[in-house]
Amino acid sequence: MSEIIKITDFHAPELDVYARLREIQLFNRHEPEKGIFIAESPRVIERALDAGCVPLSFLSEEKYLEKEAKDLLGRCGDIPVYTAEMDVLVQITGYKLTRGMLCAMRRPSLRSVEEVCAGACRIAVLEHVVNPTNVGAIFRSAAALHMDAVLLTPDCSDPLYRRSVRVSMGTVFQIPWTWLDQTDEWKKSGMGLLKKLGFRTVAMALTEDSIPIDDKKLLSEKKLAVILGTEGDGLAADTIADCDYRVRIPMAHGVDSLNVAAASAVAFWELGKTQSSRK
Repeated sequence: MSEIIKITDFHAPELDVYARLREIQLFNRHEPEKGIFIAESPRVIERALDAGCVPLSFLSEEKYLEKEAKDLLGRCGDIPVYTAEMDVLVQITGYKLTRGMLCAMRRPSLRSVEEVCAGACRIAVLEHVVNPTNVGAIFRSAAALHMDAVLLTPDCSDPLYRRSVRVSMGTVFQIPWTWLDQTDEWKKSGMGLLKKLGFRTVAMALTEDSIPIDDKKLLSEKKLAVILGTEGDGLAADTIADCDYRVRIPMAHGVDSLNVAAASAVAFWELGKTQSSRK
């Protein structure tokens, strides 16, 4: 049984990883094998464990240690287990956690683009999507609506930032994903890599030559890469020009566009229809 350590002081050093290290410090881009992320809530922790993520420490309200946390702790091995009252947890998260528990975990090793895309027929590509809430929401939609993988340019928000993981409900551990090469390389050769892997590329963009998302030509394509751009500005002009298709979601009431996370859900549902019939 892991050692149970009661924390009463928000400033206790044991809470540094949960309360005071910034996301970029946890990420540890220079030594990714030492990177850490924080999983919040039983469902998210469970999905991270199911994906093989290695737990480092656990933090929970004491009243949950013999309830919801018990089975999770049984899977975590001999790691430190910290307990704290809700007022301490609220200082860490900024809000009241439902069934309050958090787990610090080692970041999983990333696979190559080729490995992630092996056998995939529908993938999502995120270009400079910088809001972690949007990244998490896109992952949740991708997992639910028949996308096989997600690729991100390096200037996107990290899918393992705490907010992204929480908003995704842990689906970042269920759908394969990885980073594309450096931003300059994405601009130079990223599109070529997707085409080399057999994908026809779809730019979600409002252009004069864009076609409706329910166009039958799209559904007939065996392999599609759906490319979504940054909040506000959308996709880069070069990316749009290089894509095989430029696609729009028909709008009503004079609305010209959707938030990128909302647009992703519509796009994944429509373009993933053929996938749903195969599964």
